[in-house]
Amino acid sequence: MVAKFDLNDDSVVVIIGTGAGGGVLAHELAQKGVKVVALEAGGRYLPEDFINDEWDSFSQLAWTDARTTTGSWRVHKDFAGLPAWIVKAVGGTTTHWAGASIRFQEHEWKALSTYGKVDGANLLDWPIDGSEMAPWYEKAETKLGVTRTGDRAGLPGNNNFKVFEKGAKALGYKEVHTGRMAINSSEYDDRMACQQTGFCFQGCKWGAKWSAAYTDIPRGEATGNLEVRDRSHVARILHDDAGKATGVEYFDKDGNLQMQKARIVCVAGNSFESPRLLLNSASSMFPDGMGNSSGMVGKNYMRHTTGSVYAVFDKPVRMWRGTTMAGIMQDEARHDPSRGFVGGYELETLSLGLPFMAAFLNPGAWGRGFTTALDSYENMAGMWIVGEDMPQLGNGVTLSETKDQHGLPVANVNFDDHPNDVAMRNHAYARGEEIYKAVGATRTFPTPPYPSTHNLGTNRMSEKAADGVVNKHGQSHDIANLFVSDGSQFTSGASENPTLTIVALAIRQADHIAREMSAKNI
Repeated sequence: MVAKFDLNDDSVVVIIGTGAGGGVLAHELAQKGVKVVALEAGGRYLPEDFINDEWDSFSQLAWTDARTTTGSWRVHKDFAGLPAWIVKAVGGTTTHWAGASIRFQEHEWKALSTYGKVDGANLLDWPIDGSEMAPWYEKAETKLGVTRTGDRAGLPGNNNFKVFEKGAKALGYKEVHTGRMAINSSEYDDRMACQQTGFCFQGCKWGAKWSAAYTDIPRGEATGNLEVRDRSHVARILHDDAGKATGVEYFDKDGNLQMQKARIVCVAGNSFESPRLLLNSASSMFPDGMGNSSGMVGKNYMRHTTGSVYAVFDKPVRMWRGTTMAGIMQDEARHDPSRGFVGGYELETLSLGLPFMAAFLNPGAWGRGFTTALDSYENMAGMWIVGEDMPQLGNGVTLSETKDQHGLPVANVNFDDHPNDVAMRNHAYARGEEIYKAVGATRTFPTPPYPSTHNLGTNRMSEKAADGVVNKHGQSHDIANLFVSDGSQFTSGASENPTLTIVALAIRQADHIAREMSAKNI
């Protein structure tokens, strides 16, 4: 029996967004007997609905609502309305993600202490560390079924990986394998093994890849404690005269404005929509937005230092076959300032499909070099850079003058590379090209960064209220019953794909919320 809660039920926890943070939090709270209303701006799609076609799938799943951009980043020039490739659907970007599930390294929790002050960067240590997170990481890895973890075998390598591995090992790299992936290498948790179809970014039609859409959400609903309302776009969070959150206003699927009362409100709308919502919830009591006494809501946006390297060989590679991102080199993820930058990066195998290849290879560069590259598509291999970028006060989300379909100001995303990001990217480009040349590449193509799915920061965790937006549990420094439950709470980005850490934090946050509710503290 799927739950249905009354709009006036002020005992529920309202969660805004159903991705890696919100979807997991909803499930965990429901399992603990807590009543949850999850509001999701997008529709609901299950594996049978997913489309194994890049453009059609993008139209089905992607967040294509208006957004604006500013800054010197290449994305502003080439994809001004698409600062990130994230999903608008139940399950959020866990539908689109590639599955890489890697723990932060010990030093990455303490970026300021480890790297020291970096000019132009707004570094801060997390108020938590690796030892505190270890048991939560273990729970997350078990939930996701992460390969090469516990007794779960790694995925097989496709041709794209075999080329990558041979080149990386020729250069002396050791940490090269098909990765720790939330994609089943054999049947696990009622989900079948990966069938190597190659459309990981389009939603896994087999359900072999973990997604909140078809694991945590339906299991949460089965408890009778979770109601998911899809196509429900939250407009603002409401509060009483004491400044306590009392509920949310949202536009339902018919465009009507509704109000759901709440005991606790958890914001999990990704690093653009979460700060946008807090800023759009400004009132006479909170003139700068809710939870923003520090002025840090929307600040310190990170997206990882990215970019790609593609290479052409004299024989077919057919990189699109097999798991999209099952291949990683982690040797460069260390902190080693002798390379000319702080922090580190990983290289991961990547194939986006021909339509996105044409868009991303080098936007606007039509000409012989570009067209001959596409002619060689069958003989091409590809990889992606994931590196720790620097949080900067000037990078972030503000409210745009542009309004969305509901008349609400949209997020404007401003971003400029830090010199550390540029130095890291250039180092990674060079190493990527060397990897491919070591196995006989005839041409290599370093490509500019494109819309990434790794949105981080903008509501960061901090020990002191003046330095961030939430405490070590994702709880607002200003408002005890307001939480942030997504990647926007990241204090720094580390060099790892963020989903595993978002899931681990959500499991931990659910434990904290349930305990505080029982103690009647919130």
